[in-house]
Amino acid sequence: MKALALARLLQIASQALPIGGYSHSQGLESAAEHRVVLDEATALRWIADVLEYSMLSFEIPMLLMMAGAWEGDSDARTTAVVRTLNEEFLATRESAELRAASVQMGYSMMALVQVLPDFPADILERLRSIAEPSLPCVWSAASAAWHIGTSESALAYAWSWSENQVLAAIKTVPLGQSSGQRMLLEIGTRLAAAFDRDAAAARDPTNHADRRSDRRSNFSPALAILSSQHETQYSRLFRS
Repeated sequence: MKALALARLLQIASQALPIGGYSHSQGLESAAEHRVVLDEATALRWIADVLEYSMLSFEIPMLLMMAGAWEGDSDARTTAVVRTLNEEFLATRESAELRAASVQMGYSMMALVQVLPDFPADILERLRSIAEPSLPCVWSAASAAWHIGTSESALAYAWSWSENQVLAAIKTVPLGQSSGQRMLLEIGTRLAAAFDRDAAAARDPTNHADRRSDRRSNFSPALAILSSQHETQYSRLFRS
């Protein structure tokens, strides 16, 4: 990856990116309220499970498919593909809060890229034609605009989500900073293993399965239930 692309990737993956990620726990606060998450071990288990059964099995494949569509010709057909993928992704959000979180962060990221001087006008115009662009939709557009590799972009997206989850756990459980760093170390190891497996599978000439289409699964009932319960939780710090 070229240095400029890496710099752009670090920028969008940073917790300092002003898209409101810090205001969402993505269901973790509800898990803490119901004593599913109550210490470092259970926080790590919750984050790792959501990562495996929702992020890596569905959200990341959808992000990769959107990235592939953005890299196509800038015509109505490819824009329609992105629009369809975005609608499919939003339809799978397990609760009103999780759907709203993705739309809000997508809206905020789109508002940001519109004022950045080096964002390509053609990709921006295609983004504007999509109603309620989700966060993975806008993120993948930014990655395509700045020539960031799809695998690197997806790994950074998963890392940014994981880091936000750890920060939410530190505030909610609560946990110390050392606990947070131990969790991030373990999550980083799991992320690397998952992406290495996918890379190896992609290089295998006997493997004809398309991970992004044939293996997508967003079956995470505990997340759906706890996220729905968060909507009426009496006391809370986070919007989701």
